[in-house]
Formats: sequence, structure tokens, C-alpha cells
Amino acid sequence: MAEYICPHCKKPIYDDEALLCLYCGESLRRNIGLMGKLKYSSPKIMVTVIILVVLLGFIMLIIR
Repeated sequence: MAEYICPHCKKPIYDDEALLCLYCGESLRRNIGLMGKLKYSSPKIMVTVIILVVLLGFIMLIIR
């Protein structure tokens, strides 16, 4: 079991599957699953991926 420190109250959390702090109830901001990783990843990466998808879609539309 790994110790995780709550970013809000700074108390240790020993439950590996906890998403909320047991002491203050705030989110532990853990990346769980695909949506969790997307939600807490840096905005730069998300903007870059969205721009690339739009550009590739536009190129595919022109080629057709």
C-alpha cells in the first residue's frame, strides 16, 4: 500500500482506490481510467491533440 498525501489538508491517505480525502472530503485528483487521465492532463496536450484532429479531418475532406 502506497501512501498518498491529500493536496488540500496534507494528511496521508493509505487507500489506493480512494478518490476523495477521508479527512476533508476534497478530490485527490488521481488519474483513474481514460477519462481521469484526460481530465487532469495538461491543457497544452489536449489543445494540441484537438488541433491535430481538426487538421487531419480537414485534409481528409479536401482529399476526397
